[in-house]
Amino acid sequence: MYKYIDAVVLGADCAPLIMPALAEAADFDSVLATCDGIMLTGSASNVHPSHYSQDVLNPELPQDPARDATTLPLIRAALKQGVPIIAICRGFQEMNVALGGSLHQAVHHVEGKMDHRENPEAPLEEQYGPAHKVVLSPGGLMERIIGAREIGVNSLHGQGVNELASGLAIEAMSEDGLVEAFSVPAAPGFALAVQWHPEWRIAENPDSMKMFHAFGVACREYSAKRGKSV
Repeated sequence: MYKYIDAVVLGADCAPLIMPALAEAADFDSVLATCDGIMLTGSASNVHPSHYSQDVLNPELPQDPARDATTLPLIRAALKQGVPIIAICRGFQEMNVALGGSLHQAVHHVEGKMDHRENPEAPLEEQYGPAHKVVLSPGGLMERIIGAREIGVNSLHGQGVNELASGLAIEAMSEDGLVEAFSVPAAPGFALAVQWHPEWRIAENPDSMKMFHAFGVACREYSAKRGKSV
């Protein structure tokens, strides 16, 4: 959890407020009234496949229905209001599902796709170390933020985008053609999702710092429109 806090503080220059997952529907308008941006973190759990009309492929993989009940409607409400969003790993998958997309429950079983999972027995430095490159879409949001056409990323996920939700724009793809980042061009606010973990040792990663800096700027701009400071 501390790596996400560091990303908000060091990268975005904002103050973090942690929201727990709620089993019951929350008053999301009240939640959104307290914040100037949302970061959807990664997690060991997966979005339940019933949210994209599939059955569970592997019952041994962890689920988190309380998080699903919290994040999926929160994403839709935040995008509607123009609250800036940055989404990471599970958060990336949540955004796609929340907007009508679907997931591969086991990317490594899909023909032509790499195994994007980490080695859980390896040291964290190796698990979160560079795994492969992604190519950024020319003229896209990420290319404008980072100022490059290709960057190296880590890879710690077994699931990934199958069908990209309507209205999302691909921002980066891996060498095997898997969508690794997308934006929401029609959203009134900043909305960027990435499959990798840019929060890992963020101060040592200039690309990640640029990404979170852009998110922080968007949060402050949103705050200014509401007449208060972050």
